[in-house]
Amino acid sequence: MVRVIVGIVGGLLGNVLWAQHGLLIPMDLGQSNHLRAYGIAYWNLQQGRWVDWLLNYRGGSFLLEYASEVAMECRIRGVSFEVLSAAEVAQLYAEVQSPDANMDVIRLERAPRLAVYVMPTAKPWDDAVQLVLEYAQIPYEKVWDEDVLAGKLKNYDWLHLHHEDFTGQYGKFWAAFAHTTWYQQQVALQEATARKLGFRKVSELKKAVVERVREYIFNGGFMFAMCSATDTYDIALAARDVDICAEMFDGDPADPEANRKLDFSRTFAFQNFVLEMNPYVYEFSNIDVGPTGLADPSSDYFTLFEFSAKYDPVPTMLTQCHVNVIQGFLGQTTAFREELLKPSVVMLAKREGSNEVKYIYGAIGRGMFAWYGGHDPEDYQHAVGDPPTDLSLYPNSPGYRLILNNVLFPAARKKKLKT
Repeated sequence: MVRVIVGIVGGLLGNVLWAQHGLLIPMDLGQSNHLRAYGIAYWNLQQGRWVDWLLNYRGGSFLLEYASEVAMECRIRGVSFEVLSAAEVAQLYAEVQSPDANMDVIRLERAPRLAVYVMPTAKPWDDAVQLVLEYAQIPYEKVWDEDVLAGKLKNYDWLHLHHEDFTGQYGKFWAAFAHTTWYQQQVALQEATARKLGFRKVSELKKAVVERVREYIFNGGFMFAMCSATDTYDIALAARDVDICAEMFDGDPADPEANRKLDFSRTFAFQNFVLEMNPYVYEFSNIDVGPTGLADPSSDYFTLFEFSAKYDPVPTMLTQCHVNVIQGFLGQTTAFREELLKPSVVMLAKREGSNEVKYIYGAIGRGMFAWYGGHDPEDYQHAVGDPPTDLSLYPNSPGYRLILNNVLFPAARKKKLKT
């Protein structure tokens, strides 16, 4: 498996004489606003300045060269920071880079260009990623089917897939919501878009979209997805040459031999799964563990795995947090069955004592993907029509921090690719 080895500051910083003080943004329990701290890091990159991500040091803290305007921006956004002398900075680097410490320094050099794949009529609060990007004041652009097929993904370093159903079954909401206005409007928009772009069915359009996203990742892009955009993406890849949609979704019956014809060699993360072919069942396949046994928030937690910061910087970056046990949350796709993961997939978090994996990543070609089960880390059982989550009430949310780790990852200096 191709693994990205991120450039480490190493001896370079050991030889730098700091003329300025350092500005440390701690990310441990003492941070007043973890989510907006990521926004400060991104803003600093936008200004043409570097950021050092101190992996496993005080919850994955950020170190910047001190500037009065950065300190002022931290105060405005309510982000805690500490001013360090040149001697304290040197001591900090020595501690983090000690061979005996499971810590390291990752240099972030450029603000990544971010895109969110989302239907034009979707509300921002339907997606946790848009919510946290806006709260953290990190800019992004929206793309949809026409943009993807026009080749516009090459303009971005990072792509998030909104809670899309890439199988063309409209989220399998038909049984419960077929007569609602919002469902009918979404179906009409999807069908009109498919016709405009030359496709007979929405399912055929979505298959073309997942192929373009696949090319984007193979060519070095980074893709992040949550909830149903994870398993339905892999299902669409496996079912490229198979009709898996019932008549109410695409006008003709599904192939009764669909499960037998799936091609798991094309998928990113999952293999040997079985599709749920009943259109009345609100589930796509057995990849998702479903809400069974997870309906009690008081007993639903998942645990982050620990990795070697110096030898496994990628998963270490993706799991930086001020806690290692995090409150679970449901979604149409809540978590992934461990036995259906491909051997190449790295588990980042799971529910202890179970086969329920919450968070994974993997390398595809020259790019990478990270998938996170569930809908909203601070809304345990989000329902259609629920109000948006007010992140000002959750500025230290560990579940949302994991999303923002993914946002900053493409900013890291890539030193080399190693097989």
